[in-house]
Amino acid sequence: MSTTTRNARTSPDLTHGSVSRLRRWDWPVLLVSAASALAVGLTSPSGTGHEAWGITAATGYAIAAVVAVVSATPWSRVPALIATAGSVLVPLLYLIAIDKAQMEVGVVERSADLLVSSGTAYNAAPHVVPDFDPYLPGMSVFGLPHVMFGDTPFTSARLWFVLGFLAAVIGAVRVLTGGRGAAAGAGRTVGGVDAATGVFWLIACPVVALPLTTGGVDPPIIGLIVLALAFAERRHALGAGLALGAAAALKWTAWPALPVIVAMFAVCCGRRAAVKCAGVALGIAVLCTVPVALVDMDAFYQNVILYPLGLGEAASTAQSPLLGHLIVMFVPHGRAVTVALIALSALGVGVSLLVRPPRTAVAAADRLAYGLFFAIALSPATRIGYAIFPVVLFVWPRFATRLAAGRPGADTDTDADTGAEVPGARQPDGAPAPTVA
Repeated sequence: MSTTTRNARTSPDLTHGSVSRLRRWDWPVLLVSAASALAVGLTSPSGTGHEAWGITAATGYAIAAVVAVVSATPWSRVPALIATAGSVLVPLLYLIAIDKAQMEVGVVERSADLLVSSGTAYNAAPHVVPDFDPYLPGMSVFGLPHVMFGDTPFTSARLWFVLGFLAAVIGAVRVLTGGRGAAAGAGRTVGGVDAATGVFWLIACPVVALPLTTGGVDPPIIGLIVLALAFAERRHALGAGLALGAAAALKWTAWPALPVIVAMFAVCCGRRAAVKCAGVALGIAVLCTVPVALVDMDAFYQNVILYPLGLGEAASTAQSPLLGHLIVMFVPHGRAVTVALIALSALGVGVSLLVRPPRTAVAAADRLAYGLFFAIALSPATRIGYAIFPVVLFVWPRFATRLAAGRPGADTDTDADTGAEVPGARQPDGAPAPTVA
């Protein structure tokens, strides 16, 4: 590949034609977001956090769409800020003021209290849904401020979910842009969108904004996965392992990311880097989970194993009209069918990692997104809100890695899966690049 061709392909700015195409998409996306938020608000029970978020967010998205229409630059910062304020900041402050949050917030705060007082995060005799804690022990960390400093708006686990997500995403930008943080976009853009503006657009995405506002536990998990992918793109095995381990200590949902990212290290950096990443990640997850589980194995089994599988004393409230739920309702032995389908989809992703392992963060994120999409769609106990995982994995890595393209000193190669450039993937002699750490 010639130097001219390579520079053209890795240029962080899009062509004028691409910018024109982008201009047609920012305000329509905002209008679709407004309609989706309004639908959530109108169909949610009266007086709930989802109703408040839907009405407020729909207004914010609509105003942002109007501003985007008259804006000279597509995907500019002003409509992003308006959408973020309307979909996250305003409803978050309102729900904090009226003390409305998802049940998960109380579950995490109670688990932190149990962990401090008894050494286990789990109720030994759960009978109704709020008694169960389906999360791994690491999730209790978000409830520790509430335990240590009492019940105030600043100690709510919901606020710390938000801060954890932001810290992880900004950390990912810093990794990809050479440690210059979200403000690095002042000199590095994708289609005129800098890093800070891209973060605002990500936050304003409805599948991200809703759980951030109402207190969902998934944003910090996907944030840590995004951070791990950023480290993987920079071939930093230790950093990727630390981020993966932190995510895996929070919830089972993060565990599928381990084989995907480890496979990427194996093909790009060799066995040693893959073992380092896997060892660090598994070490952190095991150290955070096993000691707590051993305190009361029966409580751990009831809360973390049986309940998520729908086999606990109380049925999970996570039920959406997706394929898995419909199979359980209308197909004989439907639960066994869904389990078999999920196992087959997991096997398919696993085989794909052996046959064609991903070489870039974008390819790895795509592979993980497909796997999680099938798991979410086929699970008998799931929520539409879990869409935060495939949506963020499909969209954000593409923006982030293009933003980082052209970093000084970075060589590039082409990924066989996606055609995307791989910064620093190979040395000039064609040998695999060494692991950064």
